[in-house]
Amino acid sequence: MRIDDMPQSLAATHPSAVLAQFAATLTYDAIPPEVARRTESLLLDTLGSILAGAQTAPIKAIDTFARAMGPGTGDAEVLVSRRLTSPLFAAMVNAAAAHVVEQDDVHNGAVFHPAAVVFPPALAVAQLLGRSGPELITAAVAGYEVGIRIGEFLGRSHYKIFHTTGTAGTVAAAVTVGHLLRLTPEQMLHAIGSAGTQAAGLWEFLRDAADSKQLHTAKAAGDGLTAAFLAREGFTGAKQILEGPQGMGAGMSTDADPAKLTDSSVRAGRCSKHRSSFMPPAATRIRRRTLCSA
Repeated sequence: MRIDDMPQSLAATHPSAVLAQFAATLTYDAIPPEVARRTESLLLDTLGSILAGAQTAPIKAIDTFARAMGPGTGDAEVLVSRRLTSPLFAAMVNAAAAHVVEQDDVHNGAVFHPAAVVFPPALAVAQLLGRSGPELITAAVAGYEVGIRIGEFLGRSHYKIFHTTGTAGTVAAAVTVGHLLRLTPEQMLHAIGSAGTQAAGLWEFLRDAADSKQLHTAKAAGDGLTAAFLAREGFTGAKQILEGPQGMGAGMSTDADPAKLTDSSVRAGRCSKHRSSFMPPAATRIRRRTLCSA
């Protein structure tokens, strides 16, 4: 179901539910072929970014932590060391590595790097569950769409203090994994709630040139994955974590615009300077938009 097919009353009063419904019910056949191909290219680009960051000090530290705390074997691959572990720790290490060299994609309107927090948990959980290529791509498109919309909803005042890839990225990761888990719309809404309450990432680290940016993407991927798996087990989350009076918009922004969560007329932004950029939500036939060339 397309977002603009949802009842307008629901879009106005409960946009989180609209996003949950969309993310849970998106099908591969609903994705334009050019968007599916573009998503495949973004996946390939992300794999290159992960490998490029593999030997840096922050990633070695996070991988060492994962070795100490995670299982020594499992179904998901840590790409930086080619070892197997649980999906949680594989997603964390790979997500951290994806955002080191700053060659992952970026969406200008949302000020958000989707690939670093969408593909690592998607790959880890797809390996665990044995999901197909089209299922992986569909889940990634859902994560992109929801994450970008949340980034635009939170606005520039949010980005002044918060690293949007860490905040909106946690929900994007939850939606991606939730789709692979085949959550119902109600379960997806709970996953969004549990992800949103964990959303974090402050820019203060820039003053010290600290390694926190890699922790932001690692935690976004891991916490989003956790939120989705908990929702599958009946764990509940806030149903209006985005637009509620004590939700992300209220606590993390001074210019949050709930209309951006469901508005199908949001203007497409320009491509970023990075080598692969995703234009705003083209993916789901909400509107036919073009994607930037690599």
